[in-house]
Amino acid sequence: MLQLSTNPIGIFDSGMGGLTVAKTITELMPNENIVYFGDTAHTPWGDKSISAIQAYSIKICDVLLQHRCKFIVIACHTASAAAYELVREYVGNKAHVINVIDPIVNHIRTHHTNKRIGLIGTKQTIRSNTYKKRVDMLNSNIELIALATPLLVPLIEEGFSEKEVSETILKEYLSHPDLQNIRALILGCTHYPLLKSYIQKFYQNIVDIIDASEITANVLKEYLTLHGLLNVNGSAKKIFYLSDYSEFFAKTAKIFFPDDIELEPYPLWE
Repeated sequence: MLQLSTNPIGIFDSGMGGLTVAKTITELMPNENIVYFGDTAHTPWGDKSISAIQAYSIKICDVLLQHRCKFIVIACHTASAAAYELVREYVGNKAHVINVIDPIVNHIRTHHTNKRIGLIGTKQTIRSNTYKKRVDMLNSNIELIALATPLLVPLIEEGFSEKEVSETILKEYLSHPDLQNIRALILGCTHYPLLKSYIQKFYQNIVDIIDASEITANVLKEYLTLHGLLNVNGSAKKIFYLSDYSEFFAKTAKIFFPDDIELEPYPLWE
């Protein structure tokens, strides 16, 4: 299917974490039209089965394809690990698809060879072992230490990202013996940049914090530019769909995108 530069970029996540990716994309490519889908009815995805995550992802892709999205960004590490191959096959030539794991793996191959690197993420992301498998395939002598941090997403989704309780729990996770002496830390969930200030404070800027939102947005821009799909004269219209209305999501979206935005409920299953 022919993609046009004016067609929107579709972005989806289990909830509000993907807003970090959407915000970075709009800062880097201000003319792009955006269609965002947050599956707030089923968040967090980190404790869901692979089959459930795949079902949510395919249903959301149907919505994004209805908007003729030229690119679909799986702005969720859990879905990137569990559903990327299925989504890419399902979407076919109707849109290009990018996940948030491959850009990070390519980044650490370039910048973190021969280092000990930490990874924090949801139970499903860590259990999938996707990062470990891909890093091992690099043959770059990178030691990847993964730790599941399941309490962080619910805290963020419930509006506690700036509360002391989040910092306390984060300190407990980051103090785990397995994460000692790391040189870099992968934020293996797009929700986690909302806790980035606490993470940087904990490591006192000694450890390199690897943020998927920044890396993925740059890879996306390079691809769009190379293939003549970068929108240079767009209206920058943004539509946000939620599978279940969330007042906190609405407030957070307003912080990320202070201009007027469309926020619409869209149940995945009636």
